[in-house]
Amino acid sequence: MEPLAGALLQLGLLSYLAGALGGFVFQRMERVAHAVSFACCLLAAMGLTAASLLTLTSGIPATGFDLCPSSLPFLRFNIRPDALGLFFVMIVSLLGVALSLFSMGYARGYFGRKNVGVLGAFFNLLMLATTLVFLAGNAFFFLLAWEVMALMSFCLVSYEHENAEARGAGILYFVMSHIGTGCLIIGFLLLFQAAGSYEFDGFHALGNQMPPGKRNGVFLLFLIGFGIKAGMVPMHIWLPAAHPVAPSNVSAMMSGVLIKTGIYGMTRVFFDFLGTPPVWWGVTVLSLGIISAVLGVLYALMEHDLKRLLAYHSIENIGIILMGLGASLMFLHFGHPALAALAMVAGLFHTLNHAMFKALLFLGAGAVLHATGTRDMEKMGGLIKKMPGTALYFLVGAVAISALPPLNGFISEWFTYQALLQGFGLTSSLVRLIFPLGGAMLALTGALAASCFVKAFAITFLAQPRSEPVAKAHEASPTMLAGMAILTMVCLVLGLFPAQCLVLFDPITQALTGAQLSQHLALADGWAIGNLDDKGGTVSTLGMVVAAVCLLPIPIVLWWLFARRAITRIGPTWDCGLQGLTPKMEYSATGFSKPLRMIFKALFRPHREVQREYDYSPYFARNLRFESHIEEAFERRIYRPLNRWVLVLSRRMRAMQAGSTHAYLIYIFVTMLLLLLIMAL
Repeated sequence: MEPLAGALLQLGLLSYLAGALGGFVFQRMERVAHAVSFACCLLAAMGLTAASLLTLTSGIPATGFDLCPSSLPFLRFNIRPDALGLFFVMIVSLLGVALSLFSMGYARGYFGRKNVGVLGAFFNLLMLATTLVFLAGNAFFFLLAWEVMALMSFCLVSYEHENAEARGAGILYFVMSHIGTGCLIIGFLLLFQAAGSYEFDGFHALGNQMPPGKRNGVFLLFLIGFGIKAGMVPMHIWLPAAHPVAPSNVSAMMSGVLIKTGIYGMTRVFFDFLGTPPVWWGVTVLSLGIISAVLGVLYALMEHDLKRLLAYHSIENIGIILMGLGASLMFLHFGHPALAALAMVAGLFHTLNHAMFKALLFLGAGAVLHATGTRDMEKMGGLIKKMPGTALYFLVGAVAISALPPLNGFISEWFTYQALLQGFGLTSSLVRLIFPLGGAMLALTGALAASCFVKAFAITFLAQPRSEPVAKAHEASPTMLAGMAILTMVCLVLGLFPAQCLVLFDPITQALTGAQLSQHLALADGWAIGNLDDKGGTVSTLGMVVAAVCLLPIPIVLWWLFARRAITRIGPTWDCGLQGLTPKMEYSATGFSKPLRMIFKALFRPHREVQREYDYSPYFARNLRFESHIEEAFERRIYRPLNRWVLVLSRRMRAMQAGSTHAYLIYIFVTMLLLLLIMAL
């Protein structure tokens, strides 16, 4: 690692710590605490962004170091800044720059009613712990950072704890997070048993030396543990509950980076630790990715809560990332490192892209919530006139997440298509059918996502305001707009210049698959990108923009030639010749999603209730009330029965808590005996 990059890395970590201490120390002076904590966060994020970019592009291998001395056995606080870890540090840091700026304006809304110093301190600690998760060099340090990250997330989700919804979401997140941590601890213990060390360097390709049964067990434990954090279906239930109730800068952080720690963990363990995978690992990850992508976007379509809609889209995009990683595992099994590298580039590129456009959308939703006090889209409308800057940035994020050119979401999904389509001719077995199936489901997901964001943008920003607070909304503050502007620029750069960004993935794919592809994928001096097959497709988003700009004069010339003397009348939009258009005549979010709700009614099981009050004829109702909701299938059919079963079992086990010291000693003895037997296997 270059000396400058190493110095910036340490400076960044210390700045996060200083921001946390500043928030706690000055918490009684909220304006000072607010300024110190988020300024330190901004400084730290800028330093870490520079450090990670310098190292990833320099080609110089990074060297590790001890963060601080430790005399505890097995526990070293050693930093291991390899390419994969630094790539995720770059994501969290780049996002941190935008979030710090946004928070400087957003957190002012809590002045006088909440402790802003504590918010700034917890936010800095969350950023620090997340960065250390990506840089930890051994299992103990990783788990310590992982737990601090989970604890800070719980505190921030429950920040508005006077709200019962926030308290419930925080507890649900805490429970699910610790189920996942339990799986990770057992998985690391099994790796320790095989390696004799907790150091990640000792885990490299360790799976090839393990018995198949134990190796498969480790895979499943880490899949569940990291899958819960990533929000993978069916372990996703905490995500749509926690993201909406957290402060919006925290929601952006959680959706942009926190759930990516699960993706980082899977990539680290499956590709670095467990060696050449059996084919069913790839099939499992790819299948879960398909299910998550399709169900995530379908549930998002039914949502009227703007932040909850975005939370479900996080599940969808985690599914798309898993499709890339699952395909990469399958290619590795069949001995195609170049295709494995292509699929990994697709998954990791979408990880980067999703962090940027989803954080942008959450910040836009946060600005709307800050200005209107509601997340319910049915009460919004017409905000484009009150908040033009926010509307523009939200629109860019909506186009990007819908995978439309020329923005960044299109590029990574295009790579995913290329990887999946090339997998069909890979083998003669039936397992190859999963590749075109994945491609078809990805196409369906993209179409549904575009439909969903047409609804989200139109109902929120167009037409007329549907409530009084929305009619009085105001534009976001300059720092909030600056945070959104940074993410907008990143989405544009990643979309227009993808060939120049591919070099970031070379050290990662070289280390994990044995191939690097930036020279093969970048065509025409970086103007276009292609794939590994000469007969495959190529695309140039920059060329599309240049062509559009060149064609722009054509309609202007046609108008000047044929229509410049035409008589133009300007009237109210959509009034259909009537006078007095009201918000009640507008298309609602419920009406927009009804056709899809009917098509997928076997999944949604919609329930609707209509109450009509009238005096003498039902055709002339005095009051009409319509209520509609869908079934939360996973909660009702899996988690609620499981919860009841756990409660019943707990009541029966209560008899074991007899208050006898002798009984407790026997329990400890039996537990130790069982653990020794398990370790001896």
